[in-house]
Amino acid sequence: MLLPPSEGKARQGDGPPLDLGRLSSPALNPTRELLVDRLIELCSDEDDAAETLKLPARQRHYVKHNRELRTAPTLAVWELYTGVLYDRLGLGDLPDGNQVLIASPLWGLLRPSDRVPPYRMPMSAQLPGVERLAKLWRPAVTEILGSRDELIIDMRSGAYTQVWGPKNRGVSIRVFREDETGGRRVVTHMAKATRGEIAHALLAGGVRPTTPAELSDLLTTHGWKVELSEPATRSKPWLLDVIGA
Repeated sequence: MLLPPSEGKARQGDGPPLDLGRLSSPALNPTRELLVDRLIELCSDEDDAAETLKLPARQRHYVKHNRELRTAPTLAVWELYTGVLYDRLGLGDLPDGNQVLIASPLWGLLRPSDRVPPYRMPMSAQLPGVERLAKLWRPAVTEILGSRDELIIDMRSGAYTQVWGPKNRGVSIRVFREDETGGRRVVTHMAKATRGEIAHALLAGGVRPTTPAELSDLLTTHGWKVELSEPATRSKPWLLDVIGA
């Protein structure tokens, strides 16, 4: 299961400093090293960092967090992310959270048990001397995920799908709200909450669907209204639309 990170994050860890050697997916460490170094350098100037990272005034504390990436206390990823998706997901209460991989502009991919410090870096950030983040991450992430042969349930947002896509071995979950006329629109907050609820239901139930049809049937059993569409080509994932009122 692939998830996006959350903009909302805990502000303080209580664990040992960052140790890249202890993170999952060690093949990503050369890129992690590069980005950590560049982000620390950028944040030596608060104004430049706030502009590059698109930080509003209320989020300027992240500049300090970024400067201290090498020395700050860490916390488990399941504790770090605090947005609505992760509130509904409740990773800390689930027995098998390591089915989850979380896409990250700074770390590439994370498991819930990985330990990192609080940070802030959007996928759209252009760090000095570093190519576009989606392009930078693509080779290493593709090497890790491209060899997997199980069904991949993709709940990432668009910016993260530019790094890697599961093609027809995956199901991309989209969430829409339907009005009284039958029209459909995306409501971002609701979509995040619904993705968190779906992920929780799948992980808590201990059932691993092996096909898009099995996933569709399982979500229907849980009470969601869903529509499954086959991929138009082998290079595109299946689409599973979840429709809410």
